[in-house]
Amino acid sequence: MTLIQVSFDYNFRMKAPFIWDNNSDQPYQLKDRSFKKAMRKKEFFSLIATIFSTLFILPVAIIFQNFIPKRSINTDDFFGMSINLDKEPIATKELVDELELSTILIRFPLWEMTRLEKYLEFVKVNKDKKIVLNVMQDREHVEDLSLSDDDLKKLFSTFSPYVDSFQIGSTINRAKWGFFSVREYLRFYRVAYQLKKAAFQHIKLLGPSVIDFEYHFTTHALFNFFRLKYDIVSTLLYVDRRGAPENTQLGYDLIKKIDLLDTLTALSPKAARKIYITETNWPISNTAPYAPTSEHECIEEESYANFMVRYYLLAFASQKVERVYWHQLIAPGYGLIDNREGLRKRSAFTAFKTMHLLLQNMSLHSFAHKKGTYTLIAKNSTQTTTVKWSLDFETISYNTPQHYIDRDGIAHSKQHIDVGPSPIYFIKKSS
Repeated sequence: MTLIQVSFDYNFRMKAPFIWDNNSDQPYQLKDRSFKKAMRKKEFFSLIATIFSTLFILPVAIIFQNFIPKRSINTDDFFGMSINLDKEPIATKELVDELELSTILIRFPLWEMTRLEKYLEFVKVNKDKKIVLNVMQDREHVEDLSLSDDDLKKLFSTFSPYVDSFQIGSTINRAKWGFFSVREYLRFYRVAYQLKKAAFQHIKLLGPSVIDFEYHFTTHALFNFFRLKYDIVSTLLYVDRRGAPENTQLGYDLIKKIDLLDTLTALSPKAARKIYITETNWPISNTAPYAPTSEHECIEEESYANFMVRYYLLAFASQKVERVYWHQLIAPGYGLIDNREGLRKRSAFTAFKTMHLLLQNMSLHSFAHKKGTYTLIAKNSTQTTTVKWSLDFETISYNTPQHYIDRDGIAHSKQHIDVGPSPIYFIKKSS
């Protein structure tokens, strides 16, 4: 393994009023309200287009979402993970291998072009995995499209021997990330699309990377008059502000949110019907200033582990998402591992490892829920895995003791089994 020595100054090219927060791994909120107001005023017609596309298209998608068939998606590459060069790069490779991940996502900030070789070294260390490179924008590249053209061309040339998928832009509906309208994003994405068409036809481009359940932005990004196409639709589908992944927002739980996004994707002339959730997590209590939200949205570590597993299970049950990338492997405020004092594996690390091991290379057989109790059954040629959880607690009694594995990989044998918020696995080997 190549030794990676790296130091970072994330403000190297981010220009005021945009400032990067090294603790929570995102830009700080823009405090200059007059600046934001002026920038949004410049993009008035784009904002009008967002409103009208939503009014005309979103209701049609809502009607059709119950008629769009599911696909057959297995778990071969479903369990993805986001990793960062600035988060323990030497240990990351061993941790990725321990989790037996086949697919990872690596962030690349465009304001770090001077450190391109360090990122390339990191990518090469992990080249045995399927890699999505998340190309994060700054305002300089949004405004100067010739600069974006030069840097994206260099990026594609450098990484395409090892990376076949590039997410172009991130969090496009948050001004602190540099975009003040969907039209600004479409212009930026079109630069990458034109490069792909001209010289990099073998790569796949992901977009539009809208964060949260804000599908009015997604609708405009998928229905427009720009000459472009998304090979894969990317979404940062967080549900953390609603608590548990089964909770609803405007009547939509996680699966229904995925259904609606899939319908928009299926109807769009700009997108292939393929969805990656490229970012999701829950912030962890008592980790300020590393948590990306306020303490009000944070949860303790046991709930974090439960919610993570259940998010993956629900997304898999939808049969409309190809991959889910957890954000991320190492981060004090929201990762599977806390690196403030050494490397401490949270219970979520073991929970992810158990889930991945017991559901590797499987297809969905059935999924059902009744009165807050959920059952997912997946199969492959050698075994059947049944996963159960309940939003409350339910005791299931059997005639004989049953063998099962808990969320953290510990085996049990009981006749009366308490099923609760922590998923449990029943394994049946094929005869």
